[in-house]
Amino acid sequence: MKSFLIILLVTIFQLQVVYSQIDTTKIHALKFIGYMDRVKNHNLDYAAEQFEVSKADAAIEIAKVFPDPTLSFDLTQNREGTVSTGHDLYSELGTTIELFGKRRARIDLAKSGHELSKALLADFYRNMQSDAAIAFLEALKQRQLYSVKLSSYQTMKRLAEADSMRLKSGSIMEIDAIQSKLEAASQYNEVLQSGSDLKNALTQLSQMTGSVNADSILIPEGSLVSGKRSFDINKLINAALNNRSDLVAALNNKELANKALRLAKKERNIDVDVKLGLQNGYQPSISGPTATALTAGIAIPLKFSNFYKGQVKLAQFQIAQSEDLYQKAELNIKSEIIQAMERYNALCKQVDSYNHGMLDGAQNVRKGKIYSYNRGETSLLEVLNSQRTFNDIQQSYYETLFNRAVALVELEKAAGIWDVDF
Repeated sequence: MKSFLIILLVTIFQLQVVYSQIDTTKIHALKFIGYMDRVKNHNLDYAAEQFEVSKADAAIEIAKVFPDPTLSFDLTQNREGTVSTGHDLYSELGTTIELFGKRRARIDLAKSGHELSKALLADFYRNMQSDAAIAFLEALKQRQLYSVKLSSYQTMKRLAEADSMRLKSGSIMEIDAIQSKLEAASQYNEVLQSGSDLKNALTQLSQMTGSVNADSILIPEGSLVSGKRSFDINKLINAALNNRSDLVAALNNKELANKALRLAKKERNIDVDVKLGLQNGYQPSISGPTATALTAGIAIPLKFSNFYKGQVKLAQFQIAQSEDLYQKAELNIKSEIIQAMERYNALCKQVDSYNHGMLDGAQNVRKGKIYSYNRGETSLLEVLNSQRTFNDIQQSYYETLFNRAVALVELEKAAGIWDVDF
């Protein structure tokens, strides 16, 4: 009995040490809007993804390049036996001329790729924005759950201390005093686990904002409690079909496939090589050239490769595929909005059920059982059961609030709109 009291006192001291460590940590309170601004400006994944747009912009510059001209020199030594009879010096300038708009087709394809990259970046941010908001909500939820665990532990701690006094006075049995101390110790462990979950959730916030530091922590300022919002599902679907970044990306992908087909057809046309040459002949006994010849030429390739149409067929298949992907994206958007709306409405009803009597009822039962126990009118087991019921309902309530907030985020994400705040 005495050793158990010593263990309990040690655990309480350890909990106080934990609190003091939290107090010495550099805490930065952050509201939702400020947090989302940090995510947009400092998230490392988003910063890395932005390079894809820069790379696509560079691809446009590459597509604008003309074929390089070539400059060549040839020296011919003329001999009769062992005697040199002179030499010829030949120089030539040549280049390839692309006909039928090949360069323009390449530039158009690169520009379509650039637009696609911008749409994909916007869609990346749409998903990242949702993930960041859910991380913020998770941190808010863990704060509430930690508060529930801590409050429950403090209640059982006071009950255990009161039972120790009542045991000395002989008003309760020793087994009841031991049971209350064991329950307090068990709930202390739950506080430690909840504190760890909270710290991990807060670390996730720091990671989303690109600033993980061991000596500082971001604390979210906000609330999971909010009023139910009403949406017109038809307006949401129309907004999504007009604004969803992934649908814009699918449309750009169709355009890219069409530009790729156009380039494939252009590539089947011939290119012309033109050249201009100058030849000078020299003899050993005469200074300066003895003969000069100016040449000009043109080379036209024989496009036997045009008998094979694989590149054109591939581009045509890509167009058909991009059309199917676009239609699939439209269908997925409608399905996502309908499902997200149904989930949000169902969770709103669940929250209403907690607000209309469940929380107050569980709290009143717990208070009544503790009051009756202190007067010796009920058993400790009934007190513990009422405490556990109250804890479970509180925990389920905050989980439901969290799920409703997440459902709201996912509904707006599905609709391609964003006006949430917590």
